[in-house]
Amino acid sequence: MASVTLNTSRALAPGQRLGRLEDPVGDFPFYNGVPVSLSAAQWLFVLAAVVVGFLVLVLPIPWPAGPFGALIPALLFPLIPLAALARVAPGHWQAIFGKVGWRELRLMFGFALLNIVVSFSVGAIVRAFADVTPNAATAQLGDMDTAGRITFFAKTLPQLLGEEVVTILPFLAVLALLSNRFSVGRKAAVVGAWLISSLIFGLIHLPTYDWNWVQCIVIIGTARMVLSLAWIMTKNIWVSTGAHVINDWLLLTLSLVGAGLVGR
Repeated sequence: MASVTLNTSRALAPGQRLGRLEDPVGDFPFYNGVPVSLSAAQWLFVLAAVVVGFLVLVLPIPWPAGPFGALIPALLFPLIPLAALARVAPGHWQAIFGKVGWRELRLMFGFALLNIVVSFSVGAIVRAFADVTPNAATAQLGDMDTAGRITFFAKTLPQLLGEEVVTILPFLAVLALLSNRFSVGRKAAVVGAWLISSLIFGLIHLPTYDWNWVQCIVIIGTARMVLSLAWIMTKNIWVSTGAHVINDWLLLTLSLVGAGLVGR
């Protein structure tokens, strides 16, 4: 697993970026030798860890009771694939993370609000033609006491980071595959990775939404594309994670306020 090759930063030729959708500096890691190159076997190892992390989250494993027990699968969800990345790219797994300053915070809120607008708009269109399934977590949250709700919101922090990790690592794997194996141009490879990783994200939500394919592919997939745009623009998983947390917390809080359950 140690067959990584170091490289220095590689400048992008004019026109290789997705215009204003990307910051004018920096590039995605691991697909073009910066900061390291990963072999096909190493990418398969990372993607296998992504699957294991997801299974640890969703399988009915008898974790210890209480708040700490509920946090264990949520913590392992991102930690397992990140540990795999650290194994194949020692010293460089942090390349998917970046600094968090005022600009990053503004982008988190901006993308969260954009995602809510887009999701509601797409959802309204889909509801006009097909049935949609409510998220069971919202109903469960309504039945909890205050301590249970605090635990629930705390658990979403590592879990939503995990959702970003299991989207971005496949994004980078597909980007590397399209760029290196199939010699696809950077723009097309980025768009392909964006679409495929968003589709995967929608499909892993099928059990959550009672196997409603239209809802998961169209509504969840579209929402994922907006959140992934935060990653594409900044190459910083903290920005997409922050936008995801703000998005979900706003929607969950609004559902509680709408049901008159806040403070109960």
